[in-house]
Amino acid sequence: MQSAAVGTAAKNLANGRIINVRSPLTQPAAKFVRVSHLRRLKECEKVAAVCYRIRRNIIEFLLVQTRSGRWTFPKGSVEPGLTHAQAAALEAFEEAGVHGRMEEASFTRYVHHKERSSSVAQVTVSAHLCEVSRLEPPPEPGRNRTWFSVEKAKDNLREGRKADYAAELARVVDRAVARIERLQQSCEKAQPNAMLRVAVIDGFRSNTRTSVSERP
Repeated sequence: MQSAAVGTAAKNLANGRIINVRSPLTQPAAKFVRVSHLRRLKECEKVAAVCYRIRRNIIEFLLVQTRSGRWTFPKGSVEPGLTHAQAAALEAFEEAGVHGRMEEASFTRYVHHKERSSSVAQVTVSAHLCEVSRLEPPPEPGRNRTWFSVEKAKDNLREGRKADYAAELARVVDRAVARIERLQQSCEKAQPNAMLRVAVIDGFRSNTRTSVSERP
């Protein structure tokens, strides 16, 4: 009950309202939650869009470069009112200008090691697979996006990171490859797997169900 109340408080905070969180076990006494704690709750989980394409039967992944020069997947926090898949699709569009088909279910989760001045924060990231149909200039300026082969993508994700985190990101790529290959096999057997098609037009998202066998 208390965790649900904190979640409600976080949503209200995102909408610009500051409220008191009451514990049902201690009513009418009020339990106050620090704003900094609510912000940490919002940051405790993120989503990533693992964007790919297949050219001449070769899988390629689309990575974006951070301000520090490291390569990564488009990722960010889950905004209120959006599912994880929708949030991942929004990050893919804003950071890389991606239009495509986003799988609703996360195919894996990994821990993002975010280095701060005095410590390293660990944030759980839900990774969603996105088959890219087309690209346009991303809304966020200064984003360098590039296609890489499987091995080159893993090399770039490892670069400049500690060994355990680098290995974890490489495993995300390996799991994505395994998932893509299973999807391809499903298509060949005429058993398409349902995915979420996300189209971004003039800043509005329209979601319709389709299947991976329906190529753009």
